[in-house]
Amino acid sequence: MDSNNFKIINVSSTSISIEIVDPSQFDDQFNLGSYIKIPYKNNETKYVIGIIDNYKIKDTDKGDEETEPTPPSFILEVKLTGTLDVQDSGTVFERGGHGIPLPPNNGISLLTDEELGSIFTTRIKANERFTFSKLTTVKLGIPINGNKFFNKHFAIVGSTGSGKSHTVAKVLQEAVSAKKGTFEGLNNSHIVIFDIHGEYEQAFPKAQILNASNLSLPYWMLNGDELEQMLLDTGDRNNYNQSSVLRKIITENKKKHNPDIKKVHFDSPIKFDIREVYNCLYNIQTETINSKAPNRYMIVDECGDYNAGDSTKNDDGLELIPEERIKKYFSKQFEFYPSKGQNVSNGTYADGTLDKFVERLENKINNSRLQFLFGENSRDISFEETVKQFISYTNGKESNITIINLGGIPFEVLSITVSLISRILFDFGFFFSKIMKGQQKCETPLLLLYEEAHIYVPKSDLAKYRSSKLAIERIAKEGRKYGITLGIVSQRPSEISETIFSQCNNFIAMRLTNPEDQNYVKRLLPDTLGNLTEMLPTLQAGEALLIGESIVLPSLVKIDPCSPTPKSSDIEYYEIWKEKWKDVDFGKILNEWKK
Repeated sequence: MDSNNFKIINVSSTSISIEIVDPSQFDDQFNLGSYIKIPYKNNETKYVIGIIDNYKIKDTDKGDEETEPTPPSFILEVKLTGTLDVQDSGTVFERGGHGIPLPPNNGISLLTDEELGSIFTTRIKANERFTFSKLTTVKLGIPINGNKFFNKHFAIVGSTGSGKSHTVAKVLQEAVSAKKGTFEGLNNSHIVIFDIHGEYEQAFPKAQILNASNLSLPYWMLNGDELEQMLLDTGDRNNYNQSSVLRKIITENKKKHNPDIKKVHFDSPIKFDIREVYNCLYNIQTETINSKAPNRYMIVDECGDYNAGDSTKNDDGLELIPEERIKKYFSKQFEFYPSKGQNVSNGTYADGTLDKFVERLENKINNSRLQFLFGENSRDISFEETVKQFISYTNGKESNITIINLGGIPFEVLSITVSLISRILFDFGFFFSKIMKGQQKCETPLLLLYEEAHIYVPKSDLAKYRSSKLAIERIAKEGRKYGITLGIVSQRPSEISETIFSQCNNFIAMRLTNPEDQNYVKRLLPDTLGNLTEMLPTLQAGEALLIGESIVLPSLVKIDPCSPTPKSSDIEYYEIWKEKWKDVDFGKILNEWKK
């Protein structure tokens, strides 16, 4: 390459403009995103490194008919990224364009693959290098710092069809296959994928798969807000009365099943029986009383004369049900004498305050699609068994990856399901850290990856999203201290909670076609690539901007193919439509629908 063919015409603190004087003599291929080096004057080992941001065409033809036309020249706009010092002891790359010599030397050339490789491995130890992509310009594998990628939250964003699922699969496949040494069996990676569409079972055939049919989620670990969100109707005018009754009954049931615990509250994460709670609510709703003795309840199998003690009222005037009566009502659903005679009248809640509440609770605990939450297994499962199923320590069937298929989870409980699992794993990490001694580090760091995160942690204040947002935002802010990090995956980043997204330190930004998403991502990126960020809507499938603390230089990369692939291939509509008419087994579909 003839360096005299290049002329530096402008220098600033962040960029250099270079004119290619005679393009006809220029044989090498420059691309947007290509890296170039400019040697320091009188220093043969030090170079200014830049990336081609854009270029302009300069017309040098004067338009004189009597002279030969001259071809145009090109002006390259180069964004400065740092300096490269090549010594016998090794290559050292420093970020930033500080110390540019004036005037700079004109000995401009493309970086060789070896020089590029040395830049990207600067300050990354061999055992920390993690590779899943190549530069789009020279097909050179780009290592990143695996520790800084996984111990900080990261985000993978891209529109449908951009290769987002394949990127997730490739990153995780590389992580679970990495080993220090030649041991056999699993490495110590622990990854939980919240899979909304069931895409990743195919990509990880050895993963532990949890879904609505085999998941056991203990309802008794729901906190107060989640229980009320699950069981109460926020639009019901009697919501306050229902909340008061629910809190009282569940608290008493927790005391019944945990007699050794002195202080029991509505929020206490201890066992209670949802069926007994329903029995009590049903009895309170249907009970009748002796009109002449309001403290006597007319139960048929009690000879119509059960004394449960006087009810009292709180400061708001609401009836407080005596503990003894509640304890009796836990046992079963009683039959009461009808309130037709003058000696028998309706009970405390005769105004229908509890009618819809009791009906709603009955529908939920009897709903076959909610048995993973309200079934017997969920009532009896221990905290230890719950945690083991989520990090695949169950019955000797260890696995690096647990996939929680949320596809069969009813949408009305999706947020609460994600919230509860996230809180359990956070608490596991928190209390695990408490038993670590001195400077001992976490032995089982967890990665929680949320596919299509905008569905359950949106930028919304609606009550139905409150649980999952609070749980995941807490992990985003505090999780790293306890060995819990987040992977946020979404095709609509502008709809994700800013609290969560702003905590991400590494980004894999793929093609984004929505202007709001493009602007949102550009605003949050910790680094910028100048005009290269304008390429977000035109990136090819599998291409991405890789940016963040884990990579030496923000780069335009091509993600390596994954194997096996996730189940996210597009359906060939037109090809299938051209085939002969196919019959549909509607009965089989409906049977699956009714499960």
